[in-house]
Amino acid sequence: SLFRLKDLEVAELGDSDVHVKMLAAPINPADINMIQGTYAILAPLPAVGGNEGVGEVLEVGRHVAALKPGDWVIPAGTGLGTWRTQGVFPEEMLLKVPSDIPVLCAATLSVNPCTAYRMLADFETLAPGDSVIQNAANSGVGQAVIQIAKASGIKTINVVRDRPDLPQLVERLMALGADHVVTEETLRKPEMKDIFKNIPKPRLALNCVGGKSTTEMLRHLQSKGTMVTYGGMAKQPVMVPVSAFIFRDVRLRGFWMTQWKKDHAQDQESLASMMDALCQLIRRGQLTAPACTEVPLQDYKAALEASMKPFTSSKQILLL
Repeated sequence: SLFRLKDLEVAELGDSDVHVKMLAAPINPADINMIQGTYAILAPLPAVGGNEGVGEVLEVGRHVAALKPGDWVIPAGTGLGTWRTQGVFPEEMLLKVPSDIPVLCAATLSVNPCTAYRMLADFETLAPGDSVIQNAANSGVGQAVIQIAKASGIKTINVVRDRPDLPQLVERLMALGADHVVTEETLRKPEMKDIFKNIPKPRLALNCVGGKSTTEMLRHLQSKGTMVTYGGMAKQPVMVPVSAFIFRDVRLRGFWMTQWKKDHAQDQESLASMMDALCQLIRRGQLTAPACTEVPLQDYKAALEASMKPFTSSKQILLL
């Protein structure tokens, strides 16, 4: 196995450092990809896994002004190494979050909800009544898209793979606020026309699958609409019919949260306003943590295995 549980000495606390006790950290697909070496970022080895999570500040160096003991913090960027019980980090690698939100919401805040929020905001100007279509709608990002869209009055058409427990999954997504849940197969069937009798065709498509799924979603995109690709779970290229380009002038874009954070490193305002908006939704009960399975750190092997199984609808969260 690539993983070992190790006891390390906690580093000395420098003047600009923060000593953090980690509370909870999820296992995301990108974390696994980084370890497998198939991601755009490679960690120098040996490394601590995990790019997301929430911790409580225990102690701060004497030059640290923005954080104090008791504050909750999440990673400001990628590669923090959150799968640990404690760590000492430079202040600029951490972002304060309110401690009055549920711990699982805080632990899963910095990647998926931010990705969902940015994709809904940055590519098309959507108004209440508009619609978006997305595949892998039961993923962490998918669940966040459903809820953020619902809170803004935007309709969602959610595509999932057919599976043994499909009725339960459909029910769960509808409970989150999904307007329509369809399988990949339904996408190419005439009954899709019925959906568009009462909601407009989507101006925005969100793709984290690739391959055939993409081609089928594109059929339903409005003229001059945008498809944003943020993942490639099928490990197949994005296939676009020439007619979609010529006759409907669709736009294809990509999104990577890590890059957005890099691009906005000097623009603390845009990051703060997004975090505020997401925390407000959480407080109002309009944005919940994804379906989670909580696993103690010593059972990390079982958690990693579970996170790689097909059709997982539950995110593994390490409790630290």
